Amino acid sequence: MASIKDVAATAGVSVATVSRVLNEHPSVSADARTRVLAAVEALGYRPNAVARSLRTDQTHTLGLVISDVLNPYFTELARSVEEEARTLGYSVIIGNADERPDLQDHHVRTLLDRRIDGLLVSPTDGGSPLMLDAARAGTPMVFVDRWIPGVDVPVVRADGRAAVRDLVAHLYGLGHRRLAIIAGPAATTTGSERVEAFREAMAEYGIPLPDAYIGQGDFQAESGRRVTEGFLDLPEPPEVVFAADSLMALGALDAIRARGLRVPDDIALAAFDDIPWFVHTDPPITAIAQPTGELGRAAVRALVDRIEGRPPASVTFAARLVVRRSCGEPAPQEPSPSPVQRSTS
Repeated sequence: MASIKDVAATAGVSVATVSRVLNEHPSVSADARTRVLAAVEALGYRPNAVARSLRTDQTHTLGLVISDVLNPYFTELARSVEEEARTLGYSVIIGNADERPDLQDHHVRTLLDRRIDGLLVSPTDGGSPLMLDAARAGTPMVFVDRWIPGVDVPVVRADGRAAVRDLVAHLYGLGHRRLAIIAGPAATTTGSERVEAFREAMAEYGIPLPDAYIGQGDFQAESGRRVTEGFLDLPEPPEVVFAADSLMALGALDAIRARGLRVPDDIALAAFDDIPWFVHTDPPITAIAQPTGELGRAAVRALVDRIEGRPPASVTFAARLVVRRSCGEPAPQEPSPSPVQRSTS
């Protein structure tokens, strides 16, 4: 296996220059950067950030790599992580992967180089060699919300299968039969799990799920808008669109309104991941809620257990269906006025 010295010799630069290139330091000339990157490629060199992270001294700092800081779910998750870490005497450095595996690995590498004590990650996909190496090397790590199957790392997450089944039962009870889903990325565990749970629940109720009613999204609002436009263009559009995360649901709502249609009169809408905004839309959106704050706090506790030599445990919470009025639910009944009491004197 090539070393950093081999890269420096091949590129004709110092080891310090190689280090600066690999850490994206702006002081390196374009020529030196090109030669170093060519040597890295030719030699198949990968910086051993994992080995550098293994140490006996502590910095009382945790790293958190979240999938998308603009997603309200992950914003709330990050807040709960920071609050729990502070309670336990740790600081948190946050990296935003923006749903990009390359940016995720950049943050993981940077955090390991900065000598954090442990790492919380919500993986953008299941194929990161860097995280696999980190796990095998014993780097204290916990997966939160998403995970990489087959990697021996504690996972703190919510199981949404029962809640998805409850949603399909709810929609069936309202008389809906043409149900469509905007799925998340298949490379993520949450993306694949939610569409699988939806498919299984549909089969349980004897409702067909044609391929045309499965749209591929990416947990971003624009994909929700694009997929919903495709649903609306079908000869027989669905009666319900179920978005597998909150941002895709907002994109779907934009697409529906852009056509001059109304929810739920013309088409119903439901979402996975409840967010505070959903109670303020017209109508309020029926959604599956995860205990986000509890997830973040439990993930920090599991990671600190690992750092401090206690056996960490995976934790699974239950998601729940929150019924509002975006799927044709009846409006709540207004309480009858109390009869006027006549006073007697």
